[in-house]
Amino acid sequence: MKIIVPMAGRGSRLRPHTLTVPKPLIPIAGKPIVHRLVEDIAGVINQDIEEIAFIIHKDFGDVVAKELIAIAEKLGAKGTIYYQEQPLGTAHAIMSAKESMTGPVVVAYADTLFRADFTLDTTADSVIWVQKVDDPSAFGVVRLNDKNEITDFVEKPKEFVTDLAIIGIYYFKSGETLRSELQYLLDNNITKGGEYQLTDGLENMKQKGMKFVPGKVDHWMDCGNKNVTVETNSRMLNFLHEDGEHLVSDSVVLENSTIIPPCFIGEGVVLVNSTVGPNVSLGEKTRVEDSAIKNSLVQTNTLIKNANLDNAMIGNHAVFNGNFTAISIGDYSVLE
Repeated sequence: MKIIVPMAGRGSRLRPHTLTVPKPLIPIAGKPIVHRLVEDIAGVINQDIEEIAFIIHKDFGDVVAKELIAIAEKLGAKGTIYYQEQPLGTAHAIMSAKESMTGPVVVAYADTLFRADFTLDTTADSVIWVQKVDDPSAFGVVRLNDKNEITDFVEKPKEFVTDLAIIGIYYFKSGETLRSELQYLLDNNITKGGEYQLTDGLENMKQKGMKFVPGKVDHWMDCGNKNVTVETNSRMLNFLHEDGEHLVSDSVVLENSTIIPPCFIGEGVVLVNSTVGPNVSLGEKTRVEDSAIKNSLVQTNTLIKNANLDNAMIGNHAVFNGNFTAISIGDYSVLE
């Protein structure tokens, strides 16, 4: 099994945090989004992962590429880096990794996380991960028949068709077939809004009689902007806490301070006269003094003093000293 992860987008809705770190590497409960994503996929497919192919922009740099390869290796897989130079749509992005599209493949966009308990139907030509949503008009959705097979793909329906939204994770029994269908779109310049779309390839495959079935997830968590990313961090902390995962490093220093679970507290964190939690992630070597923090995501090597934070997101190597509350400051920022 191979996993292909298109992640060349800049993540503009999550600025300033994505000015210095690509969105898929933003930590959720102490681990990069993309790392948690491929781990969750591995748990669902229950097969050995041979390769994880990451599609990035050249501006991400060598450090990001090395970090992604390390993520793949931690899962016992080969890590491969491909580059997408222009944002020409989902099909174009996937085809940037066409050399890796052999055998069974999973395509997963690295701005979403999920929790699921279902068995992957490897007899299907494709499995499309879906989740029920309150407002289907904002998503691409699928319609099912009485055999639980996908009969239609509808993009942002203006009238109600179904409430099963496509969350951006797909399984294909044959990577070669997917590659052929997407290559057809590129060769014949089949676009919508000037972009090559994966859904056009899926529709062609369905018209040829290929079987598509849904993979229904229990929880779908977005990381599109600051507020939903902080919310996703809180939800993930609660899931991990319920699973009994050890989230607080043994090296944490507590001086007249309290941790209210669930929290992720990284190595070398120091808490002085502070209360942290619930639903807080603090990255390694962060120091918190005379503060109260809840429902927040703080990255590494940051100093927080005299703060009362709720729904906050703070980057790496930042300094915050003040009375603001629902803040969002990026790497190396100073507010004092």
